[in-house]
Amino acid sequence: MYYRFGKAFYFLSILFFVFFLLYFYSALPEQISLSRNDSGQLFDEMSRGAFFYGMIAIFVFVNAVVLLPPKLLETKNHRGLVRIFPVGDKFRDYYLAWFYSFGGIMNSSLALLVFYTHALNNMDEKNPHVYDFLFYIIPTLFVIWIIALFAIMVGKFKQVQKKS
Repeated sequence: MYYRFGKAFYFLSILFFVFFLLYFYSALPEQISLSRNDSGQLFDEMSRGAFFYGMIAIFVFVNAVVLLPPKLLETKNHRGLVRIFPVGDKFRDYYLAWFYSFGGIMNSSLALLVFYTHALNNMDEKNPHVYDFLFYIIPTLFVIWIIALFAIMVGKFKQVQKKS
């Protein structure tokens, strides 16, 4: 049941990323910057097209890596995973929910990166440092999700120990 919420969040995060990338791509200048120095000058420039295709490549790679384990389990192509997480096991649901929600976190992080790049390069916005908090939210979410994965695995190990 939980994995359905994870899947819904994952697919909404895909829409969120695609919307942000397409919307903000049209508003970016031809040469974009990825950072500013202390005096507010932009540097580390790259073309808008390279940024767009680079973000698509990162998006495809991250989603392929994150979704491989749950898809192997759902399609029953990996016998080891199916043996560890059989159908009907509550930890199978937790495992699938974790991977789908982690994919959603990754996609949302990429969307926030696109948003921050837009804010940094927007000529009307004089202070993009207002959005610096995003760089604290993203690692915090990663740490929380990694701790949740360890909690799921510890629960599964305890379940296996009780059976043997």
